[in-house]
Amino acid sequence: QVQLVESGGGLVQAGGSLKLSCAASGRTFSRNTMGWFRQAPGKERDIVAGIMWSYGDTYYADSVKGRFTISRDFAKNTVYLQMNSLKPEDTAVYYCAADTTWRPRGQIATNVYDYGIWGQGTQVTVSS
Repeated sequence: QVQLVESGGGLVQAGGSLKLSCAASGRTFSRNTMGWFRQAPGKERDIVAGIMWSYGDTYYADSVKGRFTISRDFAKNTVYLQMNSLKPEDTAVYYCAADTTWRPRGQIATNVYDYGIWGQGTQVTVSS
């Protein structure tokens, strides 16, 4: 069984930074894309960023472009989300997820239903 475990969430002031980590453990699994999603109270879960595991191609939601950076470390089997210039509207539970469907390079899944493996989530709170 595959497990994704997020860490790095917390409380930060507006303008600050946080770095989230998502470590994969368990059986070896083929992943096409690793994604970070977030869900604020009363809102849908939306993609924040995605990275194609093999190629490194990335996708960012418009709301985080220029502020967030997604990266991965093969040796540590970990994906990261560096979040800078945080705003109160970034407050949400952040989830790591894996899309195991093969897709051609550049075709990063952005729909929550394309991701079949999920972590438990980590809370990020940005105070004004």
